[in-house]
Amino acid sequence: MNPRRQGRELALRVLFAAPGGQDPDRQLAYGAAEMGVGTRGERFAALLVAGVRREQPAIDRRLAAASRNWTLDQMGEVERTILRLAAYEMGPGGTPVRVAINEAVELAKAYAGPEAAQFVNGVLGRLAAEPAGEPDADPPGR
Repeated sequence: MNPRRQGRELALRVLFAAPGGQDPDRQLAYGAAEMGVGTRGERFAALLVAGVRREQPAIDRRLAAASRNWTLDQMGEVERTILRLAAYEMGPGGTPVRVAINEAVELAKAYAGPEAAQFVNGVLGRLAAEPAGEPDADPPGR
């Protein structure tokens, strides 16, 4: 499997399992070993986890504006975590928008089902149509 795809899956698991201030480093190391994620995938996951946590208030504002009829609190936790991850990746200089959306939809299918995948696709499509957001946000991989 592609190291970046593995990294996204690992980041999803860590963000879901260790919300807020919990130390993600142990979760990353444990998850990488459990999933067989190599060094490149683990490093990418660490960048994603750090970026999502750092930018979460701005990401959540953008997601709230892009999601119709759903507040962030009404979304399933898996879907909300996938949306945050993809929104961070879609930031300036990050992953190409189409790739980020496709990867998020695949994660949603695998972890939350086909209806969740449609929801994720719709929210991210609206997000992609909006301005990029925070000009000082660090895109992934820097």
